[in-house]
Amino acid sequence: MRLLVLLFILFTASARAGDGPLMSAHMMLPVEISGSKVSLESFVIRPDRPGKFPLVVIAHGMPHGSGEEFFTAILNRSPLDYSKAAVAFAQRGYAVVSIMRRGYGRSGGGFSESLRQACDYLPAVRAAGDDIIAAVASLRDEPWVDAEHVVLLGHSVGGLTVMAVAGQNVPGVVGAVNFDGGRNSSSAPNQPCSPDHLVDTSAALGRTAHIPMLWLYAENDQFYGPDLARRMFAAYSAGGAPAQLHMLPPFEPNGHNTVMLAPADHWFPSVEPFLEKLGLPTRTVIEAPLFAELPIPPGAVAACQAAFTDYLANPDDAKAFAMSTGGHCGIGFGRTPLEAREPAVMKCKINSRGEDCRLYAVGQKLAGD
Repeated sequence: MRLLVLLFILFTASARAGDGPLMSAHMMLPVEISGSKVSLESFVIRPDRPGKFPLVVIAHGMPHGSGEEFFTAILNRSPLDYSKAAVAFAQRGYAVVSIMRRGYGRSGGGFSESLRQACDYLPAVRAAGDDIIAAVASLRDEPWVDAEHVVLLGHSVGGLTVMAVAGQNVPGVVGAVNFDGGRNSSSAPNQPCSPDHLVDTSAALGRTAHIPMLWLYAENDQFYGPDLARRMFAAYSAGGAPAQLHMLPPFEPNGHNTVMLAPADHWFPSVEPFLEKLGLPTRTVIEAPLFAELPIPPGAVAACQAAFTDYLANPDDAKAFAMSTGGHCGIGFGRTPLEAREPAVMKCKINSRGEDCRLYAVGQKLAGD
C-alpha cells in the first residue's frame, strides 16, 4: 500500500497545475487476487484538499469483437474512458478511482474473463468481481478515502461485475450503480448471446445480493433494450435483492454508452435520490471551470478547435497537444506529461501529412510556461 501512496504523490506532484479544485493522477494499484499480487492500471480524481472522501470505484465494460482484434482492443482500453462521470462525482466531493481489470490496458495478471463455454457468463463475471473486491480492499487503506462509504459504479460488463460484488459482503461497500449492464452483445440491436442466459445470470447474482443497487438503462440501448433490462431486473430482484430500475431518456443513436459520453446532467439527477438514501453527498461543491482555461490555438482548423476543447475537458494531466503550421493537430498521452509530448507531435505530423508540428500545450499549461 505504501507503493500506491508514493506513486500517488509522485504523479500528483507532476500533474497538478497549482492548487486547483481537483487533483488527478495515474497509478498502478497493487492488489492481491487469489493469492497472486498484481498491479491494476487506475486513474484517480478527487478534491484537491486534505480530508477523507467517499469513494466511487468504476468498473469498465468490454469491447466487442473476437480474436486478435478483441485483445488489441482490451489492451487499448484506458481508465480515462469514464472521465466525464469521474469528474461529476469528484465535483460533489468524492474520490473516484477508475480501475482497469486484469489484462486490460497496462494492468497485469492476464485476461481472466473468457467464457468457459458459450453464454456461460457467471464464472467470468465473478472473476471480474474479484478484481473490484481486491481494488476496494487496497483503496480503503488510503488516507484520502472514507473507508466506510464506498460506492461501485459499473458499465456494461462492469454492471454485471458490480452485481457480483454486491453479494460478497465487501467491507465498506454501501451501494452500487449498474449502467446498462450486460455481456456479449452482437452488432444487431437487442441481440446479446442468449438473452435467457443473461436473465438467468442476473437471477443467480441477485440471490446473494444485499447492498442497495440502482439500475440505469437507456431507452435506446441497442444492446440491452428496455424489455431485456426489465426481464433482467425482475430476475435479479426476485430473490429479495434491494434494487430499483430507472430508464434513462435516449442518448445519441445508441444509448448504451450514456455514462461514458453524455453530460452528467443527463443522468446524474437519476442518481441523486439513490445517493441521498445512502446518506452520501449530491450537491456540487466544486464548480466549473475545473481545469485550466487556455485559448484555442490560433489558426486551428474547425476539427482541431473542437479537439482542443475536448483536450481541456479531459482531467488527465499526462497529455500534450501539438499544432502544425497549417492548423492541423495531434494529441498524445503517456504516463507523465513528458511522455505525452512525442506522441502528440507524431500524430500531428500524420494528421497534417508531414507539416512542421510544434507543441502547443502540455498537461494543463501552454508549452513553455
